[in-house]
Amino acid sequence: MKDFGFTLSPSSAVSLDKVDSRLWHKLLETSPDAAVCISCGSCSASCPAARWSGMSIRKVLLALQRGQSVAPMLSCCMLCGKCTMVCPRGINTRKLILALCRICEKP
Repeated sequence: MKDFGFTLSPSSAVSLDKVDSRLWHKLLETSPDAAVCISCGSCSASCPAARWSGMSIRKVLLALQRGQSVAPMLSCCMLCGKCTMVCPRGINTRKLILALCRICEKP
């Protein structure tokens, strides 16, 4: 086999048939604003925690929709509210994060 100077990466496709979306649906029951997010990135750009921890509400919501764990990212949030001020959709992101923390604590 010839070496062409690159390797193929494994697929990063997400099988939605295997996703556990119970937490996402619980979040939508308590905070329907989560479905309004357009993933514009304004929250991430204004977040002081994002520079050092990778905290991003956009990433949290995407991970939740994919059935992945969000607790490590949530623990990095300082609840400063800058993301709420810059959200073009007017989502109360602090309320969203607090609701997520409550949901993640329950078994």
